[in-house]
Amino acid sequence: MSKLPHIGTSIFTVMSQLANEHQAINLSQGFPNFPIDERLIEIVAKLSKENVHQYTPMSGLPSLLEKIALLTQQSYGRMVNPASEILITAGATEGIFATIQALVQSGEEVVILDPSYDCYEAPILLSNAKPIRVSLHSDFTPNWDAIRAATNEKTKLIIINNPHNPTGKMWSEHDFLQLENLVETHPNLLVLSDEVYEYIRFEQPHISVHHRRKLWDRSISISSFGKSFHITGWKIGYVIAPESIMKEIKKVHQFLVFSVSSMAQHALNAYIDWVDVTEIGRFYQQKRDTFRQLMQATKLELLPCEGTYFQVASYAGISDENDVDFTRRLVTEFGVATIPISTFYANGTDHRCIRFCFAKDDDTLQKATERLMKL
Repeated sequence: MSKLPHIGTSIFTVMSQLANEHQAINLSQGFPNFPIDERLIEIVAKLSKENVHQYTPMSGLPSLLEKIALLTQQSYGRMVNPASEILITAGATEGIFATIQALVQSGEEVVILDPSYDCYEAPILLSNAKPIRVSLHSDFTPNWDAIRAATNEKTKLIIINNPHNPTGKMWSEHDFLQLENLVETHPNLLVLSDEVYEYIRFEQPHISVHHRRKLWDRSISISSFGKSFHITGWKIGYVIAPESIMKEIKKVHQFLVFSVSSMAQHALNAYIDWVDVTEIGRFYQQKRDTFRQLMQATKLELLPCEGTYFQVASYAGISDENDVDFTRRLVTEFGVATIPISTFYANGTDHRCIRFCFAKDDDTLQKATERLMKL
């Protein structure tokens, strides 16, 4: 008998396979198609000949942990202990899984804000706990009345994602004040903050749980080198949490992967000395602006994109189809793969919106929009 009977192949895999079958341009799955930084390639080539191929310590390469602590201080003004409050993980997904498995007990509840990324629910169910899905407002801002109504003495975690996948929305100062009030009201509530797109933000600054001193003792943040440095296939991220919480997360982590790729950790340890994370947002803002300009020639209505490398568009003025059927037709008839937003909702809410990934080279974006102009 399946422990996850209702969970099948992810929509990302489905759409990428469909794109391959129809030789479509794949703007569905969130991975870049352009080369990584040449400096990182050179570092990897040099390291491959050195003695860096055995296990690193379970928590992570000590020098890399120290550099993450420094990066956190430089980015957010928060000092964390590299030895006890940081954990290198096999991607952000493993960090999320280990955190939920470590902290959530049978019978407890976890609030998820829909539309939401698909990796949150499974570890909750495997903990014999209950996911409580709360929809965001129609403009994808948090519905605090609904969130407060869904939170009670059984609620162990609220999962937040800022900048937000799939919508590219950013939380405001007001949202964090509301979150702080919620945590103060519920003394057992913890915050799992998915911040994998933290450096991919545009006109407005990204607000992190690291900015909020009131949340430090109650928050677990998730970050991704894969997202920040265009190396999604490396599957490497990190978790920051108070020592008492981190001890529990490490207990689970050591039996999932024990330690993460030594080559990747040594390479990032060298690379982080050279890279300026503020360049990441500027790089992707150029991608966003190029894509949005190209899309002006289509009939799709673009929604605001404040962060991440995803652009949501409404096709309500083009078709009455549900978004799953519409995205399938985009692949089969027009040769462009996207993601239907309804698949990010537990109840399948359909706003007739689709998600594009613009982390692609300009030629790919140009060719994709030329095809979309035929809609």
